[in-house]
Amino acid sequence: QVQLVESGGGLVQAGDSLRLSCAVSGGVPDDYVVAWFREDSGKQREFVGGIVARWNSRSGFYADSVQGRFTISRDNAKNTVYLQMTNLRPEDTAVYVCAASLTRVAGRTPTGYYYWGQGTQVTVAS
Repeated sequence: QVQLVESGGGLVQAGDSLRLSCAVSGGVPDDYVVAWFREDSGKQREFVGGIVARWNSRSGFYADSVQGRFTISRDNAKNTVYLQMTNLRPEDTAVYVCAASLTRVAGRTPTGYYYWGQGTQVTVAS
């Protein structure tokens, strides 16, 4: 079965950096998209960023709220997608969840993603 496992969350201060990892296993097809979403209590799931996991020439794409602060990258040898977060703000506090699509046409909404991880908590203190 396809599995996504997030790691790297924690408690940080405003302005700090943090890198999240999403390990993918289970035979997801080539050119699938791995995306990060975040969920905070009482709020809808919000797209953060995504990347075509096995297409080497594809760079990440991001929500406006994190553009310039967060960076998606991948390590195909490790089957892992990373979310490097810098200049964290209290409003970035959320459970960060990674998701994988079946094709590279998936975009910025949860409907394009089929597989989901359990999430990792990021808390940014003010």
